[in-house]
Amino acid sequence: MTGHAELQCTLHPLDSLKPLRFVVVCSFLEGRFLLSYHRKHRAWETQGGHIEFGETPEEAARRELFEESGATGAKLVPVCDYYGWDSAGSSNGRLYAAIIDEMPQLPHSEMSEVKAFEALPENLTYPLVTPVLFEASKRKLAELE
Repeated sequence: MTGHAELQCTLHPLDSLKPLRFVVVCSFLEGRFLLSYHRKHRAWETQGGHIEFGETPEEAARRELFEESGATGAKLVPVCDYYGWDSAGSSNGRLYAAIIDEMPQLPHSEMSEVKAFEALPENLTYPLVTPVLFEASKRKLAELE
C-alpha cells in the first residue's frame, strides 16, 4: 500500500488485528503536532512504515520515529490497531502516540523537514486518516494523565 489521499481507516482494540504490517506514530512536541514533510508525496505526514521481519511493532515504531523525525528517547504509548485501505489494497497496523521532549534533528531520509504545528495543516499525505489517528492518540494520552 502506498500513500494516497483516498486512504481510509477504522480503529480497533489493541492486539485485535493480525497480521500487523505497518506502524503509525502520532507525535506531540509541547502539545503541538509533530509532522514530517515527505519529499516524494510533497505533503506532511505522521512518522511510520512497514514492520520489518523479526521486529516487534514497538521496535518498528521507534525506528520509524527516528528515521522520519530524528526523535530519540520519546515516550511511546500504544493506542490501538487500525485497518487501512484504499484502491491499492489494505492492511493492518498499530498506532502509537509519542511524547517528544525536544525538537529533533532530522536524519537524511525521504523526509525533508520536521515541524511542530498548533493545528493539522491542510497539505496532508493522508487527509482522511491523519486527523482520525491524531484524535485517537490525544484521547489515549488524556486517559493516562
